[in-house]
Amino acid sequence: MTVAAPQFLDVEGKSIAVRHQGGATPGIVWLGGYKSDMLGTKAEALAAWAAEHGRAFLRHDYSGHGESGGAFADGTISKWLHQSLAVFSQFASGPQILVGSSMGAWIALRMVQELNKADDRRVAGLVLIAPAPDFTAELVEPVLTDAQRRDLATKGYFEEPSDYSDQPYIYTRALIEDGRANLVMTGPIDTHCPVHVLQGMADEAVPHSHALKLVRLLPADDVTLSLIPDGDHRLSRPQDLDLLLRAMGSIAERAG
Repeated sequence: MTVAAPQFLDVEGKSIAVRHQGGATPGIVWLGGYKSDMLGTKAEALAAWAAEHGRAFLRHDYSGHGESGGAFADGTISKWLHQSLAVFSQFASGPQILVGSSMGAWIALRMVQELNKADDRRVAGLVLIAPAPDFTAELVEPVLTDAQRRDLATKGYFEEPSDYSDQPYIYTRALIEDGRANLVMTGPIDTHCPVHVLQGMADEAVPHSHALKLVRLLPADDVTLSLIPDGDHRLSRPQDLDLLLRAMGSIAERAG
């Protein structure tokens, strides 16, 4: 299937690539992970599911990712959150289900907080895949080596090999410091909507204990947790995608 060219939205001088399929609500908004893009396996599976069910589907690349402008190393949670809110405001109409993968789950939870502050209650549901909210403070900072701390202090960043790309992950001092201003796991998280969490127990990037900690902070009567014993961080195998689409259908049904 040929993928249509993206539209571009200028957000504070950054050209943000957006793809939007029209359709019924609640629509679906995809929020990708750290150094991923909107044409990945899970996003494409959701796009096909949305088209099949006649639902709106919105996705974009953060600055420094995929087809968007800007340098990856210049990104922070605050910047990517601001871009996501701008795309949401420009393209999304009516109730929406946010689907956040890894770091995208952090962006999704912060979006809910910011939208609730503005009395915008359009988020009708959340599907969080291998969620990594607060990963800079919870998963990166506690295990920094002396060498990495030196690199952060002297160069402003450190690099780490990636299991998913030939290019290393880059973690900047700005990303880590900004992460502390965006923490969501400091107390109860009131989403005002149903949440479904999908987490692999063989995930080496985000341990399933992190998902369990998150679930304990969410209202129990609105949360479903699906643990996949042999699932890795990507959760992109056919059986993982099937579970994602079934979770999507369930949340969409509950959201109306």
